[in-house]
Order: sequence, then structure tokens, then C-alpha cells
Amino acid sequence: MAGPAESAELITSYGAIGDSFTEGMGDERPDGTPRGWADLVAAGLAHAAGGSIGYANLAIRGRLLAPIIDHQLPAALALEPQLLSINGGGNDILRPRVSIAAVADRLVEAAITASDAGVRAMVVSGGNPTRHIPMGASFEKRGDALADAVRHRLAGTDIVFVDNWFDERLPDLRYWSIDRLHLNARGHAIAASNVLAALEVPIPGASAGPDDPDDLVRPRTAEYWRHYVLPWIGRRLTGRSSGDNREPKRPTLERVSAADL
Repeated sequence: MAGPAESAELITSYGAIGDSFTEGMGDERPDGTPRGWADLVAAGLAHAAGGSIGYANLAIRGRLLAPIIDHQLPAALALEPQLLSINGGGNDILRPRVSIAAVADRLVEAAITASDAGVRAMVVSGGNPTRHIPMGASFEKRGDALADAVRHRLAGTDIVFVDNWFDERLPDLRYWSIDRLHLNARGHAIAASNVLAALEVPIPGASAGPDDPDDLVRPRTAEYWRHYVLPWIGRRLTGRSSGDNREPKRPTLERVSAADL
């Protein structure tokens, strides 16, 4: 769950960097474009501001932490948002080898860099999908260790850590999309509510997410592996990413209202 935040303040511009979690995969609009928790947070901030805010989302699916920090972070800071959410490391812990300490260090260093630049920074972890994916137990240990390491490193700072990984609701399959790796609309709504709570911003009723049974028609095991697992393994073996040649969906601080999102 979200850690303590400073007293509430009016936020008029918000930037987000990260991977598919922040891009919003799994929560697609009717036209196929991703929405996701960061869009919902922007909508909540716009509502709290009484109209609109500036919002940029530079996240790109499939990104490891290094390119997020090396490329997205400088671009986001150049926009001078009042608030910046930082997410990453989820793709790193799915690799055969990873240093949890190094990933945690880079996440925290990125947040401190933003804070030193005068931007209110927060680190946001993704939900835990490991109960429903192949080799999930091994990945869960890594995710647990990463969340604990980030929390420990941020203790005593004014940087908020929104810990969706240990949210007790999110491992439930009904909050995950058909690929079982990305949150669905209900899951993204929970993540958004956690962020808004950490910011002490009122949570719009729609952001709570419906608490109804899983309504997805989920594929049988063989079909799931054919359509989702094997292509994912193939990309890893060939060094490709689902985000290759993709651009951020909101590369600049665009003025948006809650109705726009």
C-alpha cells in the first residue's frame, strides 16, 4: 500500500516514466490505445485542481530500467513537471540474471535526481502477477526483494513509495488482463487509487474499480502458451521488445481535463 505523503498540495502538472505498467497496457480504450493508472491519476489530479493539469506520459512497454532512466528521465525533467512518478524494474526481474540491489539503487537514484531538480518525485511499483505466470514463484521472490529494497532505501526521505506489489488485492487473477502479465481496467484503477491516496488527493468513485467477478473468457493452457508465453520467450531469445520502434503516448505536457482521460 501507499506510504505516507506530505500534506496535500495542489498539483498542476504531472509526468510519468516507466514501462508497460505506466503506459497502461491491459486497460485499453475501445480504439485500442492504452489508458492505465497514470491516466487515471492525471484525471484525479485534474479533478482536484478544479479543471485541468499538464500531463506527460513517456512510458514505453518492454523497457528495462536502464533506458527508462537514461532516456525517459532526462526528457521528463526537461518538461519541468511539478510531480513525477517513476516506475521500472519489472522487466529486469524477468530476465535470467539480475542484481536486485543494482535495480533498487538506480530507481532510488532516479527519484533523488528528480527531487534535487525541484520535482516532487514518487516511485511506484507494479502489481504482483506471479501467481498466474510460468516460473512465477521465482519471479515473486525477486519482486518481493525489490519492493523491500526500494522501501528500505527511501526510508527517511521525502520521496513517496507507492507499493502496489504488496497490495493484497492485486494478485487475484480477476485484476489481470488476458495475458496475465498486465493489470486490467480494475487492476489499474486500484493502482491509481493507491497513488492518489499517497498524494492525499480525493479518489474519484470511478477510480476504485468494480469489485465484480472475473468476466474475461480466458484461454486454455495450450492456447495461452501459444499466444502469450512463447512469443514473449521468442522476443527474449532474439533481443527484441514489444516496445521496439514505439514512441511515448504523451511526450509533452499536454493540458488535459478529467473528461479527456
